Amino acid sequence: MKNHLYFWVERYLFTPNIFQKVLSFLLLPFSLVYCLVVKLKRTFAVAKNQGIPVISIGNLIVGGSGKTPFSIALAREFKDIAIVLRGYGRASKGLIVVSQYGVIMSDVHRSGDEAMLLATSLPQASIIVSENRQKGIQKAKQLGAKVVILDDGYSKAGIEKFDILLKPSVVFQNEFCLPSGPFREGASNYKKVDLVATENVDFTRDVTIINPSDRMVLVTAISKPQRLEKFLPPFIERVYFPDHYQFQERELAKILRQHNADSILTTQKDAVKMKDFRIDLSVLELDIHLSSRILRDVNKYIANFGKIS
Repeated sequence: MKNHLYFWVERYLFTPNIFQKVLSFLLLPFSLVYCLVVKLKRTFAVAKNQGIPVISIGNLIVGGSGKTPFSIALAREFKDIAIVLRGYGRASKGLIVVSQYGVIMSDVHRSGDEAMLLATSLPQASIIVSENRQKGIQKAKQLGAKVVILDDGYSKAGIEKFDILLKPSVVFQNEFCLPSGPFREGASNYKKVDLVATENVDFTRDVTIINPSDRMVLVTAISKPQRLEKFLPPFIERVYFPDHYQFQERELAKILRQHNADSILTTQKDAVKMKDFRIDLSVLELDIHLSSRILRDVNKYIANFGKIS
C-alpha cells in the first residue's frame, strides 16, 4: 500500500492524469500559502559566513535531479574537500563522519545510500551526514577541509554559500509549488542564484553497464526511475521501489527467479545497499561531465572567498 501511494504521488507531480490535474488545481490555495511561507523564511534569513568556501548543489524540483553524481564530479576537481549532506533514508540521527579521506567509518544503514556512494567514490574527500548543516560544515573544518560541498543545500538560506541549481533539460508544464506541483520553491528562483547548471548544456551524463549479463532485470529505488530509460538495453524488465528503499537479499533473489534473469541491473546508489548480497550485480555506472563554465565560476568563487568574506 505504501509503495502504491508513493508512485501515485510521483505520477501526480510529474505525469498527472485528468483526475490528478483537477486535484492539482483544487490544491492551489495551499500552494500559494506554502510558497508565501518559504519566501518569507528566505527573505528574513541571515546568511552566516562559515569561515570556509561552501558550494551548494541543489534543485527546485522534488526528487532526484542528479545532485549526488554532480557533487562527485565537482569534488574530484579539488583536494582537501568535504561533502556535507543530511543523509536521507539513514537509520541514524545526528552528526556522523561517514568517511575521512577514503577511510570508511560507517555502514550504509547509518550513513544512507547517497552518503555511502559519495564515500566510496571519493577517496580524497571526507563525507559527513548531519541534519544540522552548520554543525556538519564546522566538523569538516575540524577534519582539515578547505572547501565544503553542501549536497541539497539550496534551502539552507542561513548559510553563506555559492548556490548552484541543477535544471533538468525537460520543460515542466506544471510550475506550481507543492502540493499542486513539483516545485519546492518558485521557478523564478532560477534567476536569483549564483549559477544554474542545465542538463545537456552545462553538464552531460555518460552511462556504462559494469559486469553486464545476457539476462538482466532492472531493480532500482531512485526517484523518477523512468529517467533511466534511455540508458537501458532493449526489452529489459523493470522493478521499481520507492526512493531510498532498503533492499532485502531474499526479495532480490525472488525477482531474479521470477524474471529468469542472471543478474540484477541497478544504479550505483542502489548497489551500495546490495554489495554484500550473494547475488550477481550489473551496475549502471554514471559519469557526469562538467562544462568549463561551471569549473571557472566555482574556482573564481573559491579564489575570491577570503577577499569578500
